[in-house]
Amino acid sequence: MHPVILSSFQRMPANAYPAIVVAGPTASGKSRLGMALAKKYRGEILSCDALQIYRGMDIGTAKPATTERESVPHHMLDLRMPGEAFSAGDYQRLGREGLRAIRDRERIAFVVGGTGFYLRALIQGLFQGPGRSEELRRRLSRIAERRGVACLYRALQRSDPAIAARIAPTDISRITRAYEVYLLTGRPMNWWHCQPRNGLEGFRWLKLGIHWPREELYRRIETRVEEMFQAGFVDEVRGLLERFPAKRHAFKAIGYRQIAGFLAGKISLDDAKEQTKIESRRYAKRQMTWFRGDPEIVWLDATEGEERLLAQAVERIEAFLGPRQNDE
Repeated sequence: MHPVILSSFQRMPANAYPAIVVAGPTASGKSRLGMALAKKYRGEILSCDALQIYRGMDIGTAKPATTERESVPHHMLDLRMPGEAFSAGDYQRLGREGLRAIRDRERIAFVVGGTGFYLRALIQGLFQGPGRSEELRRRLSRIAERRGVACLYRALQRSDPAIAARIAPTDISRITRAYEVYLLTGRPMNWWHCQPRNGLEGFRWLKLGIHWPREELYRRIETRVEEMFQAGFVDEVRGLLERFPAKRHAFKAIGYRQIAGFLAGKISLDDAKEQTKIESRRYAKRQMTWFRGDPEIVWLDATEGEERLLAQAVERIEAFLGPRQNDE
């Protein structure tokens, strides 16, 4: 680390080590900004993406390229095979281990990603709600099989509209868990999220968010999807399906689900691409709903270009780090 930055950190109390979040919706430019900042401050990146933890899911998750990972250390990538279990609790445990290791190396951690629930679990901790009820889950599964996932989603919208707004209508796992919590406790998960949790100690945080006007963000999403398909997204999914059954949870992800449908002969390639764009826009809307609920996020205007975006971020970081000794 640069001696100026290092001398500043060495004077900080143990409970005030700085860490920085770069958040925002899909296709907003989080990874590029995170990379630029990590290089400038000789930091390390801790991914906060629920899908980038899976090996082989690279194009569809916009996972950092090998060259990028060689130039800046990355963490929380390629931890599981598609279909293997990985929970927010797993992310919290491994992510906190990663943060402490970065701190021990006297580097700045840049937590970069768009999975708001994982970010909350990492920093604020998980709510102490009820455990799983296998009997109740079997009942809910039978309802979903007979009447469709949409039936459960509508029930969740009635019982916990705030959480339902943050969950995709097809995400059966999260819908089941949220409705399970409500049925077991009589309280919505949103209430549980407001209760005291096992917050992370030893760090102080600057949270940066990237803001685009909606129409411009949607244009970027459409461009991103086109580029992914051109880069071999279909071949990536085909290769994964040759190794793992289509019912694995990973194949419910946006893009992967649509391409799996195309490869099964259920929809055309053009329809798969168009549906991926539509679902990505809906996902971005849910991400913004989540992040706007965090009053600690400092929003950066991305409309003036990458240079100006980086300058805004650097200005905020310099103020956050505080005065530093001259480099003599």
